Amino acid sequence: MKPLDPRLLRYARAARGYLALTVALGVVTGALVVAQALLLAHALGSAVADGATLPRVLPLVGGLAGVVAVRALVAGVQERYAHRAATRAVAELRERVVAHAATVGPRRAAPADGASLVTLATRGLDALEPYFVRYLPQLVLAATLTPATLLVVLGLDWVSAAIIAGTIPLVPVFMWLVGVMTQGRSERGLATMQRLGAQVLDLLAGLTTLRAFGRERGPVARVRDLGDAHRRATMGTLRVAFLSGMVLELLTTLCVALVAVAIGMRLVYGQMDLVTGLAVLVLAPEVFNPLRQVGAQFHASTDGVAAADRAFAVLEVPVPPTGTRPAPDLAGGAVRARGVAVRARSGWAPAPLDVDLAPGRVVALVGASGAGKSTTVEVLLGLLTPDAGRVELVAADGTATDLADVDVHGYWRQVTWLPQRPVLEPGTVHEVLGSPDPADRDRAAALTGLDAVVATLPEGWSTALGTGGTGLSVGQRQRLALTRALLRPSPVVVLDEPTAHLDAAGERVVLATLAALRDAGSAVLLVAHRASLAARADDVVHVTSAPDPTGSDPRGGAPSPRDVPTARGGTAAGVAPARATGPVPTDPTGGTR
Repeated sequence: MKPLDPRLLRYARAARGYLALTVALGVVTGALVVAQALLLAHALGSAVADGATLPRVLPLVGGLAGVVAVRALVAGVQERYAHRAATRAVAELRERVVAHAATVGPRRAAPADGASLVTLATRGLDALEPYFVRYLPQLVLAATLTPATLLVVLGLDWVSAAIIAGTIPLVPVFMWLVGVMTQGRSERGLATMQRLGAQVLDLLAGLTTLRAFGRERGPVARVRDLGDAHRRATMGTLRVAFLSGMVLELLTTLCVALVAVAIGMRLVYGQMDLVTGLAVLVLAPEVFNPLRQVGAQFHASTDGVAAADRAFAVLEVPVPPTGTRPAPDLAGGAVRARGVAVRARSGWAPAPLDVDLAPGRVVALVGASGAGKSTTVEVLLGLLTPDAGRVELVAADGTATDLADVDVHGYWRQVTWLPQRPVLEPGTVHEVLGSPDPADRDRAAALTGLDAVVATLPEGWSTALGTGGTGLSVGQRQRLALTRALLRPSPVVVLDEPTAHLDAAGERVVLATLAALRDAGSAVLLVAHRASLAARADDVVHVTSAPDPTGSDPRGGAPSPRDVPTARGGTAAGVAPARATGPVPTDPTGGTR
């Protein structure tokens, strides 16, 4: 990111007002610095050269004290509003990044690793605070105070101004050299932190499975190595910061020493009066001080700058075009996919396949891990655009509309999606279910086994749940989500591994719920690993992956769909899915679940 990237002002409105305030305070600080130097020079010069008495010097001393007090006040105001602006700007950027990533999809926002997006939106952007609080004010002072003070020195003594003007360019030259040395260090540190965050998130997500197999201590060494790498990157940044600060301090000290020697020689030979010499000596360090502070604070802000660059990269991912046509009413209708396929890192996952979701029928997606079952669900839900084939929404009268042409929000209102780990709104159990009629609620709860769960809660149906369903286990949340699906049946119901966290009794509950949803006329899509679950489906689609026959980079040019092996399976009757037609667009993100 540039020292002051215009994108920061565009994406974080709080930064605009803060920048205007910083410029105003910088002008005030410049005036106070000049006033302080002149008052101090006149006070000392009058006392030393003219032998002025205390009553004559006292007004100058009083003015000097007032200037110092106002400078302290300005610094306090700057510090206070810097923290406020940093908090607001980081919050705005975080909100924009999360909202934009949700709009374009995590695959496009973070094609390499979705966990890095989580790290960026949490700890990563917090590193912007040093940029706002320390670096940006000094950058503004360097652009305002340094030239203003140099002009005042020029008015007092052109020789000292020439020495300062000749040595000032050395400061940015040395800063540039230091920047070249540290180029990429912050980006590597951020990447290490993102890998560490992704590893910890994966470990937490799979901790139950790892403990079940006695392998919970296996990833300890990997997490420790990543932590050590992040520590070494942080300490390396600190070492460079100290060394670069020492270089800048030495350079500016030598420059001020040259000015002092020249002034001393001319004072000895009577070529300069004492008041002017003292004023120039006081102002000379103030000319270099903002530049020194910019160099000193630069390394404190580099982590935040790297995070901001990553945030801007996410925000500048183009939003895929969406349809504007209203979604058809799917009551009595269907969802039909023909030859859908998605390009992955190593080929196609899934390979082209057909899926038909019809009222009162259960379709099961089966296949090996990584074959593209979850990706198929995302395509059918309109969360991911397929690279081959199409998805159509079929109304009850047989009218078919391409999913790419409709407003997906209208489609989503007709879909119930139960992921492996349901996330529930905060509220009481009764409110989470949508405050249904107690009789209907009790019948549905008896079918899903939620009544047994409620019986163990301290306040029964009035028990308050936290965000995401805090207070219930994963299996209990599953039963609550299944109950809600029964109470508010929708035309399309998607169940992603509904028995993943359930025992045999819980599996029987899911099977009973499937039968109830089928009887209610819903089209049910089921991602299944267990054979007992797939056996209850009316249609079984075998999802497979396929290598890229061209051997090219999956993110590069795409081969024709007719060259791609077709996933066999289709329906339980053995109908082979149709092949995709038309060219396959290139996926700019790659990757699949």
